[in-house]
Amino acid sequence: MPFEDSITFGSSGLERAAHLRMDPEAMARLVADPAARAIAFWRAKPAVSPEGLVKLPLDHPVLEAATEAPIFLGLDKAGPRFAYDLSGWQPVEEVGELDSFLDRSEQQHPDLPEGHLFKELRGVMTLLTRREAELAAAARQLLEWHRTHGFCSMCGVKSDQADAGWQRLCPSCGRRHFPRTDPVVIMLITRGNKVLVGRSPGWPERMYSLLAGFVEPGETLEGAVRREVYEEAGVRVGPVRYIASQPWPYPASLMMGCAGEAVSDAITVDPVEIEDARWMGREEMIDVFAGTHPEMREPRKGAIAHSLLSAWLRDEAR
Repeated sequence: MPFEDSITFGSSGLERAAHLRMDPEAMARLVADPAARAIAFWRAKPAVSPEGLVKLPLDHPVLEAATEAPIFLGLDKAGPRFAYDLSGWQPVEEVGELDSFLDRSEQQHPDLPEGHLFKELRGVMTLLTRREAELAAAARQLLEWHRTHGFCSMCGVKSDQADAGWQRLCPSCGRRHFPRTDPVVIMLITRGNKVLVGRSPGWPERMYSLLAGFVEPGETLEGAVRREVYEEAGVRVGPVRYIASQPWPYPASLMMGCAGEAVSDAITVDPVEIEDARWMGREEMIDVFAGTHPEMREPRKGAIAHSLLSAWLRDEAR
């Protein structure tokens, strides 16, 4: 199958129907459609069940806790899809535990059936269908943008949600604000039969991944790859090519997977950027994916780093 089809949060072919967002009459018809369904979020965590993403009819009582109008996500074959933010609801108690890397707590809303829980998206992303993952990623990113961009950056007045949730409009100066996406390069850097991996401070024990970093203003993807690898690991990179991308809604990144050929071996770690970096041979990486390597565990499934490394092991990272 095409490489991009293996990417979590990749396009599932959802009809986003952007032409309907500015049409109030069309939106009213979609909201009234008996086939319309909502996905509910609580503080950036979607409601999920053992069957996948929970999809609620728009008249479900749990949605009464929403403080903002729903966001129109698009047209699924089964009907319109919307996202609701229920962050104003206060759970009686939390189940699970919190840590610095992943929120493992789960919340049970009294109006939802047993087992329908709000869970951290990173913990369930590989359990979702491609369509569910695309819906969840778009909803999470948009809801976080609304949460953090509620005031006009031109005049400071509180702005209003507009165009079915895809814009904010300032009632004072009329400025329109649009959701942002931050470009990030993630690099499969190889030299001969080895690949460069690194880890950030605070990551779980034995967790390594490919190096990554934000693209700076006025910079090409190729330039960002070479700069980030040199800044973090002191390794010079020659030819660079693009492979595939992944929306990464934590909170608003677009991970652009690139492959690069290193022209130097020596590693000089910048401790401000990363904690460690090392070259891993193909045989070592096979052990990593088999779960038998003593110093590195398999990269997190669902992340593009896992897909890139897996493709490299199969000699398909082209």
